[in-house]
Amino acid sequence: MEQTIYFQDKSLTFSRVRAAETDFVIPSEEAASLTRAKILNFFEIHNSIRVLCDDPEVAFRRFGEEFTPIEAAGGVVVNGRGEWLMIRRNNRWDLPKGHVEAGESFDRCAEREIEEETGVKAAVLRPLCDTWHAYFFPKTQRWELKRTHWYLLRSTERGELKPQTEEGIVEVAWCTPNDVEHYLKESYPTIRRVVEALHRVVLR
Repeated sequence: MEQTIYFQDKSLTFSRVRAAETDFVIPSEEAASLTRAKILNFFEIHNSIRVLCDDPEVAFRRFGEEFTPIEAAGGVVVNGRGEWLMIRRNNRWDLPKGHVEAGESFDRCAEREIEEETGVKAAVLRPLCDTWHAYFFPKTQRWELKRTHWYLLRSTERGELKPQTEEGIVEVAWCTPNDVEHYLKESYPTIRRVVEALHRVVLR
């Protein structure tokens, strides 16, 4: 199965096949010796990198050993009017999510983080997808690889929207489908992946 790690707006994909012509391709014979330093160097020139390998899962796990693993969960909350809940942070539109606490299930984490970040209570309906995001965390001086478990949720009550400002959230909004399409242009690739997964669920 193909695996993609996002470094902000850049992507690293482990796959058996080539895809976009714009991808910088690393051949299979170099996959075993791939390091984070090499990838960061390639990202200075290329926005999307594709590593060709016979077993993408194995190559992906090997590469991930250079990072501290982090688990998170969040989701797309919908209300009775068909609107989606979005947040604005770091000058981008995003979806609410956060780190999993010790002993906490992923779906419960999604519900808790959404309420903390937005003031909205919601219940999980079904899983959507997982995304992987790599970043350097200055506070701990380490590279982290975050897996976020994304869910579709339904809001359970209508309350006041309350952005969690201490987490850098400046706005919380219920968005129409047209709003979402516009806001995705000012979002992250991981969020676009979540919306793609949601559309697949809706079209089933």
